[in-house]
This record gives sequence, structure tokens and C-alpha cells, in this order.
Amino acid sequence: MQSPVTRRRAARVAAFGAGLAFLVVVGPLVFFHLVEGSPPARFSLPPPSGPLIAGPVSGNWRVGPGSLAGYRVEEILFGQSHTAVGRTARITGEIRVSGSTVTDGWFEVDLSSISSDQRSRDVQFNGYIMETYRYRYATFHLTKPIDLGTVPPAGQTVRVPATGELTLRGVTQPVTFPVSAARSRSGIDVQAEVPVTFSRWRIPNPSFVVAKVGDGGAIEVLLHLIPG
Repeated sequence: MQSPVTRRRAARVAAFGAGLAFLVVVGPLVFFHLVEGSPPARFSLPPPSGPLIAGPVSGNWRVGPGSLAGYRVEEILFGQSHTAVGRTARITGEIRVSGSTVTDGWFEVDLSSISSDQRSRDVQFNGYIMETYRYRYATFHLTKPIDLGTVPPAGQTVRVPATGELTLRGVTQPVTFPVSAARSRSGIDVQAEVPVTFSRWRIPNPSFVVAKVGDGGAIEVLLHLIPG
């Protein structure tokens, strides 16, 4: 028969174990839903606002105010699914349009300015994962003209593939991805999502003991292009 002291010790151990199990199971739920909240939605083209200007679009179009870029990665913490999102407005670049063809284009994103809703995630992103102190910028150069066929009417969304070279962490790889675009009152709005497999760009997988991610994520872009 156990002594009262032994029984009390066993009860404390059981209570501690139950509390630990509760934290492991419920803790991530509380963290995600009460601390982090819901992740930002995926980018989408804004609805038309005001009168849209019809006519030719030939010429140069540069990145204007309101443009955003960033990453989206699915992660699992203690068995709970969550989406990590980081974004920045520090984007430069332009496209050149001739008739109904995008003949050239380049874009550059300042990775060191990307921020999420967690300071610890940003520190890991800038350090171990992307080494932004060495590889500050992500760049994309169009390598194949985009033929639209005809110039779309004002307010109509077009979806076309874009082919080019994406440079991340000092590594350049060819990519092809869908692009959505529409003329707005003051320019051209462009939305794209580029799948990224970590190993292709020699990006270290950010998984650790309690948090796991897959083998890649996506670069998200929402551009407002203005004449220039």
C-alpha cells in the first residue's frame, strides 16, 4: 500500500503531466487564434474604381505606390496547421509594352524589409534562411515576351503565363507562372504567385524540432504599374 506522501507525489506528477499535455494540445490553438490571428488573405486584383481609361498601352510602365510582395509558407506547430506570411512595399521594376506584347520586364524586391507578425520569424528569415545581409534582393527578369494577342478592354482581367529567371539567395533559376492583369483608372494592376521549392534555390528548410514546413512555399506579388 502506498503511503500518503507517495500518493500525493504521484498525484502531483499526474497533474503536471496532464497540464503539460493540455499545453501541448491547446497551446498552439490559443497562440494561432488569439495571438497571431488569421493570416493575411492571398493577393487579388482590386475591383475597378472610377472611370477606366481605354486606348493603347504601349510604352514603359514602372512599379508605383501600393505595390506589395512577400512570401507565404504553410507550417505545422505541435500538429496545428498555420500559414506564415511576410510582406514588403519595397519593390522596384518596370515592363515595356509594344502593341499587345510585353517585350521586357524586371523587378527587384528588398528582402531585408519583409516583415511578418512575429519578430522571431523575421530574425530567422533574415539570418539563417535568406541571409539578407549577403543576398538582400530577390530579382525577376522576363526572358520570353508575353503575347496578349489583342489589347484587352479597360476593366477586363487577362490571365497569361510569364517566363523568366528568378534569383533568390544568389541562385538563379528559370520559372514559369500565371499572371493576372487588368487596367485600372491610373495604370495596370498585376497579381502573381510564384511557387518556390527551397532546394532549387539552396534555401535552408526552416523546420526545427516543434515546427515543420514542407519543401517550399510561394512568392506573392501585387503590383500597381504606372506610366513612366
